[in-house]
Order: sequence, then C-alpha cells, then structure tokens
Amino acid sequence: MPDAPSVGVVGATGAVGTVTLELLAARGFDRVRVFASARSAGRQLGPLTVEEATPEALARGDVDVFLFSVGTGASRELVPHAVEGGAVAIDKSAAYRLEPGIPLVVPEVNGGRAVEGGRIVANPNCCTIPLTCVLKPLHDAAGLVRVRVATYQSVSGAGKDGMDELFAQTKAVYTTGDIEAKKFPRRIAFNLIPHIDVFMEDGYTKEEWKMMMETKKILDPAIRLTATCVRVPVFIGHSEAVNIEFADPISADEARNILRNAPGCIVIDKREDGGYATPYEVAGEDATYISRIREDATVENGLAMWVVSDNLRKGAALNAVQIAECLDSRKLISAKKKAA
Repeated sequence: MPDAPSVGVVGATGAVGTVTLELLAARGFDRVRVFASARSAGRQLGPLTVEEATPEALARGDVDVFLFSVGTGASRELVPHAVEGGAVAIDKSAAYRLEPGIPLVVPEVNGGRAVEGGRIVANPNCCTIPLTCVLKPLHDAAGLVRVRVATYQSVSGAGKDGMDELFAQTKAVYTTGDIEAKKFPRRIAFNLIPHIDVFMEDGYTKEEWKMMMETKKILDPAIRLTATCVRVPVFIGHSEAVNIEFADPISADEARNILRNAPGCIVIDKREDGGYATPYEVAGEDATYISRIREDATVENGLAMWVVSDNLRKGAALNAVQIAECLDSRKLISAKKKAA
C-alpha cells in the first residue's frame, strides 16, 4: 500500500491480535510493529519481534495508528499514552465504547463517525457489530421499534484461554479425565452457559448490557432492545437469533432483498436441509451471514432471522482494520517516515 501508515498492534500474541496481523498483511499494510506484555517481549511473530507494550514505548511518536486488542484495564492505561505520542488509537475493548464524544464505529453502518471526536475510536462488542450490520438497512427501510436477540457465543470470545479450556475439557470427557472449569463459571464442553461477563443488579449480565447500550449508540437511542447472551461449545463464530418489530410493514422477501444488497452482508436462506449458515462454515470469512428470514405472526410487522459471523474477524480484528482504512482514506492518519 503506497504511503501506508505505520501500524502498531497491541496484544499481538492473542487470538484477535493474530488475526489482525493476518488481515493487515492481506490488505497491504507493510509497516507493522507488534506489542504485548513483558512475558512475550522478544518473541518472534514471523519476521516481527514483539516489543513490550509500555507507556513509554507507545508514547514515542513513531507509530501512526495503534490497534488495541487488550483488556479494558490495559486499554485505559495505555491508550492515552499512544494518543499523547500523536497516534490514532482504535480500541477493541469496552474501555471507551460508551464514552461521550468517542465514536463507536462499524464502517458499513456509521463509517463517517470515525472522523469525529479526537484520536480515539472505539470498536464495538463482537456481537454488536454483526447485529448492527443487519439492523441498519432494515431500520432505514421500516423503522426498528423493538429487537430481541439471543446470542450463542463461541469460546474464542474469551480469548485463547477459553479455546484451550474447551479443548481440554472435551479431551477429558473422552479419556475420563478430570474436568476443570477455570476460565468459565461452569463446564463448557457439551454444555451451554447463560452467563457472559459479570451480573448486574437488574439481572442482566454486563455482556447483555453492552449489546443493548452499544446498539442504541450506533443506530438510534429510541430502539428498545433486550439480549440474552449464552456461551456455547464452539471454537470460532458467534450466532444470534434475532426477532424484530418494525414501525412499518416489511415482508420476509423485502428484508431478504434489502440484506442481499447491504454492505458486508451475505444472505444464505434456502428453506431446505442445510440451507443456512452455521459458525463452522463462516469461520475465516469476513462477512455477516443471514439465514432463516421469516415473518413473525405473533406481532404486527415482525420478522425473525438467524445471524452468524466470525467473531475474531468481523467481530473484532477486521472491523478495527476497516476503521483504520476509513481514517487513512480521509488522510486523518498522517504517515510518518520510517525510523532510520
């Protein structure tokens, strides 16, 4: 990519960081540096050497844009230092998503918002991103009134430790070994856990609250939305069962046609065995897949549908890279010269 900005990936050794590096290489970013915790410093990621993500290193001013794939606490500590050094910070954690004045961006939905505010752009939750890609064109067409969504979230949403725990527990089931639950509150192998993040006073979990608040911020604060978030024994790919009530009439055929033409969306909706998307097929894919679009006869102007996406790609890494591309195309990331 001619005059590509220099990119720093913070949290490069994690599950999302690994996918971020793959996407940056595939999309022409050839000036990349990688950062992680002290215990990973010095490790090789292909030709790249991992640097320790210290405040001093990020504030040095020799990187144009940082993509943060770390926890909320680490983002709150490190992002201000990256901005202090003159970089744009695109953060994938929950640290800044609901902060007033900080844009919360899904490029296919509200890409223009990326240019607002200061030098921090927030990346939404891994289930909010595909949900808003689907809801935005339908909202434009018929006006969303109420949305009910149940998510079925893979263990990779909890990082490498979550994937390792599912693998270890599954192996233990077949070898009659001990099953230990460390990352998740209950056994995840051959089970479902209706609990992601911490519980709040009203009985919702923080994950459910994030989906509700983020969707309102991105689309429309007047939308009523309720969510139930469930962890499932799938390695990669988040799924959502979505039920929508609209202000105006809209048929399943109309919705299907709208979504076929929506950016970042692919409709696979054959009313036959296997005529729908599942997490297994969409792993490694960039699009949001929509299936089982049908009218809900229990409410006026209602539709139900099934939504699936790769949470490590569109749900996290790809969305952040697309934000960087949006900013770069508007010349809001000033490429610095390579350090001698």
